[in-house]
Amino acid sequence: MPIRLPSGLMVGVSGFRGRVGASLTPELIAGLAAAYGTFLREEGDGDRILVGRDSRTSGPMLMRAAVAGLLSAGCRVAELGVVPTPTLMLAVRDEGAAGGIGVTASHNPAEWNALKFAVKGGTFLPPARMARFQAMIQERDPARAPWHRLCRVTHDDGAVRRHLDRILDLPFLDVEAIRSARIRVALDCVNGAGALIMPELLARLGCEVHGIGMEPDGRFPRDPEPTAANLGALGVLVGSRRARIGLAVDPDVDRLSLVDEKGRALGEDLTLALAADVVLRRRPGRVVTNLSTSRVVDDVAAAHGCRVIRAPVGEINVVVRMLEVDAVVGGEGNGGVILPALHHTRDAPLGAALLLQYLADEPGAPLSTRIARLPSYRIVKEKAAFPRSALPAAYEALRDGMPGGDRDESDGLRIEWPEQGSWLHVRPSGTEPVVRLIAEARDTSSAQALVDAAGGILQRTARS
Repeated sequence: MPIRLPSGLMVGVSGFRGRVGASLTPELIAGLAAAYGTFLREEGDGDRILVGRDSRTSGPMLMRAAVAGLLSAGCRVAELGVVPTPTLMLAVRDEGAAGGIGVTASHNPAEWNALKFAVKGGTFLPPARMARFQAMIQERDPARAPWHRLCRVTHDDGAVRRHLDRILDLPFLDVEAIRSARIRVALDCVNGAGALIMPELLARLGCEVHGIGMEPDGRFPRDPEPTAANLGALGVLVGSRRARIGLAVDPDVDRLSLVDEKGRALGEDLTLALAADVVLRRRPGRVVTNLSTSRVVDDVAAAHGCRVIRAPVGEINVVVRMLEVDAVVGGEGNGGVILPALHHTRDAPLGAALLLQYLADEPGAPLSTRIARLPSYRIVKEKAAFPRSALPAAYEALRDGMPGGDRDESDGLRIEWPEQGSWLHVRPSGTEPVVRLIAEARDTSSAQALVDAAGGILQRTARS
């Protein structure tokens, strides 16, 4: 029988997400994993699948279900245990595996979990392949292996170490200069998988580390999304320890947010901008980011004579565009940094290493001083419940109600007013049942006015 997807399950380019015990159950996970193993084999990729998870309390249960499903489809499975998503993706690439499954809901609250699907080469399923996979699970039952062809599970405990070794070998890092700077770092791992890699990375780079949220038990002490609003405790830690920088990651360690030496949360958009500065200073080239990322990335690229190319929101959409234009660096404004010299995956440990290099490049300059040299923007992000069936009418109303500007309709609707240094992006979320409204301008009131105007148009459209 085809797999029946519950109505509360979030299905998108990033995978399948739901609340544990409601829309997401072990039975569903086993079925999806079996289907994915069948899909990879039928597409000619092979049968060796790597599986890892973040630290959520539902992780052991759901990872066992995923492994059982893969085994039932005749796959050879290697368990990596609790690892960052970028560690899993790098292992898939370096080991030539057919694919991988990450049991993680990334930044979602603790009651959520999800499956992320990797393909050979260490990227997520491209949109066309994801569409084929989704069609397959709705049409037929996965293939099942007979009892005498079931494989044994193997275990790989070295993926994190290999990940760290690869980061420290990057030509963009002067490891000795970073070590000599003896940077004091405040770190918040929100009790996620970052606690298993970030302290070791920082120690190997000669940092003095002061941490919170360092127990990888999946019981998040705060909202796990590393937005500026959620980093108050890290800001206090920076101040009390007189740290030069604060670093915060999400539970599966693909996003990195920053706090300056004054304890001020900087927001996620600056992560990519500063990392790109380090890369472009050493290897100029194209930069790719998504439609919801701050213009400060464009400013940093322009300072190095480089160009920014925009892609729809979603890591795989950015990765596909990076591959098309041979970008040297890219990522998303949510704190995700992608460096093709390492792999085509958002990678918070990589981002942290590049940020330490950013500090080491001017060892006497505080982070706040260097950031003050950049053009200043303010970004406002809100979300609202809105029926997706009404979005086409909403986009038309937004075009009429907010005239002028350059429009991009590749992912919802983005309107940019370059002369004013502002833009608005309205799109359905791929990870939550909401519509996101994001605006940026040179001051907060102007950005908020754009969001308020768009929100008013959405409300009027929903009532009509």
